[in-house]
Amino acid sequence: MPATDPYLVPSTSLRSRAGRALWSVVWLMLFRTSPRPAFAWRAALLRLFGAQLGPNCHIYPAARVWAPWLLVCEDAVCIADEAVVYNPAGVHLGSHCVISQQAYLCGAGHDVDDPAFPMVSRHIEVGAYAWVAARATVCPGVQLGEGAVLALGAVATRALQPWGVYAGVPARWHRQRKRPHAS
Repeated sequence: MPATDPYLVPSTSLRSRAGRALWSVVWLMLFRTSPRPAFAWRAALLRLFGAQLGPNCHIYPAARVWAPWLLVCEDAVCIADEAVVYNPAGVHLGSHCVISQQAYLCGAGHDVDDPAFPMVSRHIEVGAYAWVAARATVCPGVQLGEGAVLALGAVATRALQPWGVYAGVPARWHRQRKRPHAS
């Protein structure tokens, strides 16, 4: 029997692939086509697939969630249209955080030093009151502290400190953010 080509071995379990296939159909037919203000409907669909969502989450119809069962959103989280939550190791979004349009939370990559090129997944955490601006990217394993801002098109490759504003590629500290409430 010939050796299995490691490039052809699936990176996730059959159960995960089947769940994502079913979720893709539901996303395409029921989630994506729902009216823009139907936040409760989309939250119900995500919960049906195992997402843990607090009250008042606003997830827009063109937002993409790779594995809803690995998504945790505290209260009043916003995930805008065309934002991508690629979460093979899970994503936790803190209360009142905003993931803007076309932002990308990328929870996996590949081990470039391994000849088999296996997928390497890492958990992403976005703190309460944090903001991932439009077209910004959060890399695998990165944590954004409470109130942190990742500016337009910036790429977070390491942890962002609480209440800091970060910009650029890779993201660098720009300034401290004024806190809108007492901690």
